[in-house]
Amino acid sequence: MLKIGVLGAGHLGKIHIKCIKQAACYELKGFYDPDPATAKVVEEELGVHCYDSIDDLIKAVEVVDIVTPTVQHFSCASKALGMRRHVFIEKPIVATPDEARQLIKLADEAGVKVQVGHVERFNPAFIAAEPFIKAPKFIEAHRLALFNPRGTDVPVVLDLMVHDLDILFTIVDSPVKSVSACGVAIVSPTPDITNARIEFENGTVANITASRISLKNMRKTRIFQNDAYITVDFLEKKTEITRIHDHEVSGYPYSLTLDLADGQTRQITLEKPEIHPINAIQTELESFHDSIIHNTTPVVSIHDGVRVLNLAYDILKVSHNISRP
Repeated sequence: MLKIGVLGAGHLGKIHIKCIKQAACYELKGFYDPDPATAKVVEEELGVHCYDSIDDLIKAVEVVDIVTPTVQHFSCASKALGMRRHVFIEKPIVATPDEARQLIKLADEAGVKVQVGHVERFNPAFIAAEPFIKAPKFIEAHRLALFNPRGTDVPVVLDLMVHDLDILFTIVDSPVKSVSACGVAIVSPTPDITNARIEFENGTVANITASRISLKNMRKTRIFQNDAYITVDFLEKKTEITRIHDHEVSGYPYSLTLDLADGQTRQITLEKPEIHPINAIQTELESFHDSIIHNTTPVVSIHDGVRVLNLAYDILKVSHNISRP
């Protein structure tokens, strides 16, 4: 078992603490939170030791789980890497691309593992859909959320859209060619809703919308490719695969035959892959443990996190005149 400690015991930090307590591969040594009131409540509620300082916690563990506000990611991670501790760090990896470049250097010097918390990679709906995704041509994603002051310290692109940017890079094997976007700040100092159009060098186009001022929650992605139309509902944990066949096929409980104007027929089939329920946060933390033990590249590496952050800043640059530092 690896000894692990959590930095940050807010809403998400508490979830991480609970997940780690249920993971047999970790020994949870404790947590640190700078707010004495929060620390006391979490310590009593979850029965987990609260350390007096970040340094004390880092010294006591082998793995540091950073679940602080984004603006504190770099300072916490640099401390942990300076002590040669493995680091799991919530998304976005850090607040700016300049911090990201420094973090890569620190991680290389420390010779340890770093994984970024892009949890949608571990969403069971995406896991079920991934084997069917082959050379997508057009991708449309909507990530909408009710307003919550938590997370408004950064633009919605860094708060929410980064999830879908990571999924994009996972399913599109091509460099980004161009980005156009529009962002609007409505209740926060930075954009609360942003739409981005991303074109890749292989011709794939993605249309991504993220909002934190919606009247309902939605996390849906639609993927169009030559042989299929794939929908992934990250919120409801559902996946559907729609295909068009130029000949009759059997074995599908959901199918429809179309008679075309030229006298030909096409068969449409609908497949609903089995979804295997998992705790995505616990699974990503356990996968990090495995990468440390087996000395393999983490599922979501530090370079994956930096690539997403750079694209996010490219979107911010064109949508709200925020440069990439």
